[in-house]
Amino acid sequence: QCPGIEPLCLDLADWDATEAAVGAAGPFELLVNNAAVAMLQPFLEVTRAALERSLDVNLQAVLHVSQIVARQMIAQGVPGAIVNVSSQASQRALRDHAVYCSTKSALDMLSKVMAMELGSHKIRVNTVNPTVVMTDMGRINWSDPQKSAAMINRIPLGKFAEVDDVVNSILFLLSDKSAMTTGSSLMVDGGFLVS
Repeated sequence: QCPGIEPLCLDLADWDATEAAVGAAGPFELLVNNAAVAMLQPFLEVTRAALERSLDVNLQAVLHVSQIVARQMIAQGVPGAIVNVSSQASQRALRDHAVYCSTKSALDMLSKVMAMELGSHKIRVNTVNPTVVMTDMGRINWSDPQKSAAMINRIPLGKFAEVDDVVNSILFLLSDKSAMTTGSSLMVDGGFLVS
């Protein structure tokens, strides 16, 4: 629990409900877009439902919520910071992750465009790109010891990320300590992408 932070529980695929709820919740100075789904299927077996759901949550919801919040920031004339939680999977192909890797790559590029277009309004936009994080979703998708061992062996630090590893990176990007950082991706991957 953090004073001044109010979580909103809603179906982000419902644009009208999202507009009403987020629009009524302001004013905003900071935003973290962290909603995500990982529907893992081999490329040849990807379903339309999995693709649509993944695009709705991993990309379209970020665009929509960010538009609502950025418009409020601009109207208030205040600087702000937006952090979009992406993934190392945006930059490295992973088996059975065709849709997830694609939506996270799209999120990285959306974030760069947002940084470019919102910079003149003093709104910074960055991504945090973690490796597997030991959340409920991470435990579900990486509970098979054979699968997880193969991934951990590719991480020089030899472990998956904990929630605090990601939270601390987000807090840095939201803070004034990163005042000159925008359009960047902060890898929280234990060195996975350099291995």
